[in-house]
Amino acid sequence: MATQPAEKGFSHKKIERNVTLLGALALVVVTIGGIVEIAPLFWIDNTIEKVDGMRPYTPLELAGRNIYMREGCYTCHSQMIRPFRDEVERYGHYSLAAESMYDHPFQWGSKRTGPDLARVGGRYSDEWHRAHLADPRSVVPESVMPPYAFLAERELKAGDMRKDLTALSRVGVPYSDADVEKANEDLAAQADPNADTSDLLKRYPKAQARDFDGDPAKLTEMDALVAYLQMLGTLVDVEKGAPQEQPHEATTQAEKAR
Repeated sequence: MATQPAEKGFSHKKIERNVTLLGALALVVVTIGGIVEIAPLFWIDNTIEKVDGMRPYTPLELAGRNIYMREGCYTCHSQMIRPFRDEVERYGHYSLAAESMYDHPFQWGSKRTGPDLARVGGRYSDEWHRAHLADPRSVVPESVMPPYAFLAERELKAGDMRKDLTALSRVGVPYSDADVEKANEDLAAQADPNADTSDLLKRYPKAQARDFDGDPAKLTEMDALVAYLQMLGTLVDVEKGAPQEQPHEATTQAEKAR
């Protein structure tokens, strides 16, 4: 009867049959791979390339974002347009990493019961947003979104927004001392059509200051949420911020030949 030759040296079979050895070697491989991927991050200031136009949220926009998260809007709407033709044609230019650099937490998501909102800002009027939030099927008959009419009746009680801005500044959001100090005043002024917002607009470029809920006498949660929605995707010139496509080599040579 033929017998199997004895295994010599350090064979693959020995590794597979020895659970302890296999686990130790797997740990070594994972450790080396982790060091190679993570170590370089300690020698660079930022992993996101900055683009012109990005700024932190105004206090009113931030309060609206807090309401957006409180009501669970992120469970049905993503804010991340992927670089696929069908998404770009439907929602607009694909999202840039820098556009969510001040989001804590980010609202990317992958669940789309409703459309992506990364570029919803300026696409519809304030009146449309109010009608849609109050009774979604009045403007989108096939909508399955629940109504949020109570937002227009509920007074905005955002608390001391200076604390919110201070907390965000500690994790890298570049709020200035003036931004923090004037946070509560800025929140009220942005939704007051009679307020002087010149300083606010200087510190927050492209901020939209007006009555958002249709009732200038009240500052409501509707004001804050609509202000937040109306700024989404409006800050960055995406054509300048996106990587430029390199010309085809044959085309370049043909141009040189001319």
